Amino acid sequence: MGKSILPDKSVASPTSTFAPRDTVYASVATEGSTAAATIKARFTFNDGQLVNESTQTIAPTGPARTEFHISRPNGWPVGKYRVEVFLDSLPVGSKEFEVKKP
Repeated sequence: MGKSILPDKSVASPTSTFAPRDTVYASVATEGSTAAATIKARFTFNDGQLVNESTQTIAPTGPARTEFHISRPNGWPVGKYRVEVFLDSLPVGSKEFEVKKP
C-alpha cells in the first residue's frame, strides 16, 4: 500500500495512512508461471461497505507485480478501510489502511 507506484508496479513508499484526496495504491506480488490467472482487489470501508472492486487477468512467467488503485476527486471519508486480494476467487491476503485528515 502506498501513495505512488514505481515503473515496476511496486509501491514507492509503503504506508497505511492516507489523506482524503490521496490515490491509494495496492501492489500485489506473485511468483510462478501460468497461462492465465485472475487477481481481484476488493476495497471496503468501515463495516464492509464496498468502495471498489476490480479484476485483472495475468499470465506471469516468473515473479510479477499487479497494481490496483482507487481515487476519489472529492476525497475519501475519514475512517478505516481494507483491501482484500483474491487469486482465482480464493482469498490470498488483506491489508487494512486508514484515511485521516492531514
